[in-house]
Amino acid sequence: MQLTDAQRIDWLRLIRTEGVGPRTFRTLVNRYGGAAGALDALPALTRRQGRPVTPPSRTQAEDEIAAATRIGARLVATGEAEYPRLLQVTDSAPPLLAIRGRADALAAPAVAIVGSRNASALGGAFTERLARGLGEAGLSVVSGLARGIDARAHRASLGTGAVAVLAGGHDRIYPANHAGLVDEIVGAGGAVVAEMPMGWEPRGRDFPRRNRIISGLAYGTVVVEAARRSGSLITARFALEQGREVFAVPGSPLDPRAEGTNDLIRQGATLVAEVDHVLAVLAPLVGGSVPEARDAPDLADQPVFWDEIDLDGITVPVPAPRLEAPEPEETADPRARLVGALSPSPVGTDALARATGLGVRMVQTLLLELELDGRIERHGSGTVSLIR
Repeated sequence: MQLTDAQRIDWLRLIRTEGVGPRTFRTLVNRYGGAAGALDALPALTRRQGRPVTPPSRTQAEDEIAAATRIGARLVATGEAEYPRLLQVTDSAPPLLAIRGRADALAAPAVAIVGSRNASALGGAFTERLARGLGEAGLSVVSGLARGIDARAHRASLGTGAVAVLAGGHDRIYPANHAGLVDEIVGAGGAVVAEMPMGWEPRGRDFPRRNRIISGLAYGTVVVEAARRSGSLITARFALEQGREVFAVPGSPLDPRAEGTNDLIRQGATLVAEVDHVLAVLAPLVGGSVPEARDAPDLADQPVFWDEIDLDGITVPVPAPRLEAPEPEETADPRARLVGALSPSPVGTDALARATGLGVRMVQTLLLELELDGRIERHGSGTVSLIR
């Protein structure tokens, strides 16, 4: 498939419309025979639902494409030759991905390496050895451009295929002092990708969104260091849901940065102490069929990156406008229901699922978000409490 210029503008207008996320996009395109038909139908549909939206204008879409072009980025659609094959088969693949750099780095088999921003010296050194060895074996190395483990993985794979996934737009690098690292990755023949529009400053919720792309680009994800309250564990969970392998580097039980990785190993992740431990698992997969999602969850069990609206009785996900918890009156929102069921006293996941009517997996996902926001505290008994 190859979009025409007019079709690419229509795709961009649709995905940038308030109330349209990746799966909403696919629902609308399939229902109306293309993005143009969906754009024509969407205002009336949402007006009937009491939440009218107006898609961005053609001029606004053209301006975004021009801004991306000025910095050397291009918008690639699912189904086009440059779109990463592994990412395309994931349940929430971005319809459009803005890419800077060489498509070769995205076409090569890849492994993701993620971990603590506050990395230890040993963790950083092992990350470099691992990334360099995997690169020499022909694998691209994907990470999220964060400080610590991510940055060490990128720098060690510059010569063999580094891939960075941004949480914001291409012109809003986070952290800002990694703008030079982005240029190094592109200059060395790697690639930098972003789902969010030009000018988008990353917010808290955008980092887990980014993490699903990190895991989706790779055959497996290696977690080097991760505390129990770590976004790296979210990346590992996404990898599992996408049918990918999960690896973890063990650490001292006295180091909080090893608690998450040691937990992953105890839960069945492959222990990694050298490069061959990763290669032995991935070698039979590389070049074979694309992994399929393991026990793919229903929409209701997906991470709440998108709120939900009902278009003519078809429930589809749409982007949440803000990171903050919903106001108390928005009790239909799953996150608000969960917050309302929490208290300063510890309570278990099963009890929360019963109290809210949400599935256990949905509760677990929402608790991860609330933990990242600093809203809850976990206890050794497997219970959580609300931080007032």
